[in-house]
Amino acid sequence: MKILAVDSSAVAASCAVIEDEKLLCESFLNRKLTHSQTLLSMLEQMMEWSGLSLKEIDQFAVAAGPGSFTGLRIGIGAIKGIAYTLKRQVTAVSTLEGLAHNLIGFPGL
Repeated sequence: MKILAVDSSAVAASCAVIEDEKLLCESFLNRKLTHSQTLLSMLEQMMEWSGLSLKEIDQFAVAAGPGSFTGLRIGIGAIKGIAYTLKRQVTAVSTLEGLAHNLIGFPGL
């Protein structure tokens, strides 16, 4: 299963494509441009790098906050629009849970 994930909840935007828990491609952008200026072109370039088309994506994931209201609105709107067109499911991911997931197995506080 190929999943495209997008996070536009903070100043930086990021997106990634995974297939069966293997990272195929990722992109991270921290410029002084708004997500409305960068997100779709970033997704397009990442699809080109991965050699995939959006039609090959099975599911979409998007950061659902907390975070910048405008950034969340742009990311969620873009992903829901793409997924709706392709008749695919969208999964909302808590930004805090996504960050905490990086610490699974860490023995400290």
